[in-house]
Amino acid sequence: MPLDVAALRSAFPSLGSGIAHFDGPGGTQTPLDVGEAIARAMTGPTSIRGTSTLGERNSEATVQAFRAAYGDLLGVPARGVVHGRSATQLTYDFSRHLSAGWGPGDEVVVCRLDHDSNVRPWVQAAEAVGATVRWIEFDPATGELDHASAAVAITDRTRVVALTAASNLLGTQPAVRAIADRAHAAGALVWVDAVHFAAHEVVDREALGADFVVCSPYKFYGPHCGVLGADPELLEGLRPAKLLASTDVVPERFEFGTLPYEQLAGATAAVDFLAGIAPGDATTRREAIVASMRACHEHEGELRARLEARLLAVPGLTLHSRAARRTPTLYVTIDGHRMRELSAHLATRDVLAPSGHFYAIEAWRAMGLDDETTGLRIGLAAYTDDSDVDRLLAGIEEFVAA
Repeated sequence: MPLDVAALRSAFPSLGSGIAHFDGPGGTQTPLDVGEAIARAMTGPTSIRGTSTLGERNSEATVQAFRAAYGDLLGVPARGVVHGRSATQLTYDFSRHLSAGWGPGDEVVVCRLDHDSNVRPWVQAAEAVGATVRWIEFDPATGELDHASAAVAITDRTRVVALTAASNLLGTQPAVRAIADRAHAAGALVWVDAVHFAAHEVVDREALGADFVVCSPYKFYGPHCGVLGADPELLEGLRPAKLLASTDVVPERFEFGTLPYEQLAGATAAVDFLAGIAPGDATTRREAIVASMRACHEHEGELRARLEARLLAVPGLTLHSRAARRTPTLYVTIDGHRMRELSAHLATRDVLAPSGHFYAIEAWRAMGLDDETTGLRIGLAAYTDDSDVDRLLAGIEEFVAA
């Protein structure tokens, strides 16, 4: 089913501001349905989870609906869904849970393409126990992952391989499954950061070969939080430090303190909204998610092709997002111009395209960039339309010609 962009945009009150948003990789706009779900959860009868009163039952139903929704989104059992304040927090938590069994001689593998939230927690956890850190590199000229370096980095001493499913800076989508298969053959676990990936592609934990997969609902229309998906049996084998009186049941074992029910309600509404964008003749929510993501992918791909064709005609512009398989996220620099100034110029025209390293500090450094020569990140979302792209291009061309 083709994407009805005008109908989609009408669901987002903030788009009435007239701002053309190209900042989706940092967080999308929020549809009214999600905001209303949050309000209902906060203002209806609510309480600590239980079965005695309506408030208790509402809270319990909210938690179970959240787990079911993200089970459908990530391709995991509902009992394998863990809520966190953010993907960063979940990664820090699980790096501590897992590294409790590491020591000198053990190794962890991280990737230069990744957001620092999927690098520093693992590096710091390894340092704390005397384990070794090994790196998977990428080619700054193409944005492609260096699979030869992955083959060298993964050994029979590897305990965890942490890898992005899509770079939030360049959009590169590595061949995660190939690396996961190598890691599993070596007896290692695989942690996949799908925060940027989940906004543009269908997530399937098993197809990715991930033992753990994390996402952030605010990247696809939801509230700010993080979600982890894993096999419940794998979670059963992990013993986090926790309060004595707190439950030991999986997945609640990994959720410290009372859950934010209103946040869970909003996150569930985001999945339902996503599933309803272009569901076609789907009979399950998972099928509707797949159909909707395909429609969004096609729309975003068409816009990206048109945008790239014009950008490549801009004098001095370098498109750093060049991998064969990537999201509709473009990172550019222009000779003789500061991208921070271009971003400010665009903002005066109500076009939001930020500049910086966006916490992908290892990739940014590998490309030889610094605070003076940082790039501009242009992120397309399903609600981006042709007029948004036209305004962006006009602003860039105007800036370069000045």
